[in-house]
Amino acid sequence: MDEIDSQAMPRVLVEEFLEREEGTRALLDDLERATLEGDHESVRERIRDLAENNQHVFYAIALSLSGSKQFYGDVEAQLGVEAADVLRDLGETYPALAEPFGVVRTEQTRERRNPVTELEATTTYHSEAEVPVVSYAPKSGSVELFSGQGSPEEVLQFASYLVQATTDSLDSALDHDYSVNTEELSALIDRQENLESELGRLRDQLDELRRKPVGDE
Repeated sequence: MDEIDSQAMPRVLVEEFLEREEGTRALLDDLERATLEGDHESVRERIRDLAENNQHVFYAIALSLSGSKQFYGDVEAQLGVEAADVLRDLGETYPALAEPFGVVRTEQTRERRNPVTELEATTTYHSEAEVPVVSYAPKSGSVELFSGQGSPEEVLQFASYLVQATTDSLDSALDHDYSVNTEELSALIDRQENLESELGRLRDQLDELRRKPVGDE
């Protein structure tokens, strides 16, 4: 389902949610508690299960938690103020669930899986090997996908794999004469410019390190 694609859709979603409201709120209570306890991976899996097994209820919740004024307005027009207020109450009652429902909604509508939203990274130094060590953990929302450690060269090798996968995907699109939407293309240009800026910093750092005697403090 690519968002709400018809005027009738809000009614379908909300009527099914209202029929199952008591059991659904019990599920949301459990998910909220697990989220606050930090069990983010199991929360995401349970939300995925809901999306697979009861898509209408999932979208009713996800759109309610997103705070979409358009959705609330459509519900109010089709089902009345009382129904819209029930959905507004979801956002007020379960704010901690907005993020995981939003991520799974992205997975459902755009064929994503664990979209990376941030990278946590810290640096230490291995004095015996004379090399910095980078500890990194990509995250998808509150879910830590994995953690790793490596030297700058090893981390950069990993990054180069991702860049190559990106260019391969664009080669495939060009070979098949597929289009890339304006929003994605604009974001890609921004990412490419950011990457070139960071590579410029890297070149400057490497030039400085070449001039620095090995072992010099």
